[in-house]
Amino acid sequence: MPLNFFKRGLRALGIAESFVKQREKAVLAGVVMRGDLQIDGFGFAEITLRGLDATQGVIDIYNQLGRRDINLIMLNGCVISLFNLVNLDKVYETLAKPVICVTYEESSGLEKYLREFSDADARLEIYRRLGARSEVLLHTGYRVFVRYRGMNKHEAKHALNLFTLQGSVPEPLKVARLLARAILRWQFSVA
Repeated sequence: MPLNFFKRGLRALGIAESFVKQREKAVLAGVVMRGDLQIDGFGFAEITLRGLDATQGVIDIYNQLGRRDINLIMLNGCVISLFNLVNLDKVYETLAKPVICVTYEESSGLEKYLREFSDADARLEIYRRLGARSEVLLHTGYRVFVRYRGMNKHEAKHALNLFTLQGSVPEPLKVARLLARAILRWQFSVA
């Protein structure tokens, strides 16, 4: 389904994580944000550090929201929580929503680290299916590196520019990251 960037009330679900190495679980936070940058909903999930459940965590957040008005999903990284990989193809096919995965630094790749896991073959397959990242120069002058499904590079850039006020981090991802960190701190305070 093509994105209509001029649709009134375009909504993105931004998902980011927070973790500490001493814990087994990481927090995933999802923020629904409209194109006018109004926050319109929240969702949460836990995933396992060094696990392979990040894909399901993303799908769970979308499903728990029960919202069919979300137009696209933004992820703050595809390899999160100490090499827990998000399978972009599965997210896109399951949710039938365009997906953008954003990273902020150049990288020569992660295959050497993934080979250290006992389930290296499964991790390497998911990682290789992610494909190469495309560099995008945002209207703010910052560059990001993206992978996407259900859209082309021009549409991905347009969506990122729509949701980025300043710097390199789109607002749905910025708020989701802040929320994930706050939830993690709260969990520590009540533990």
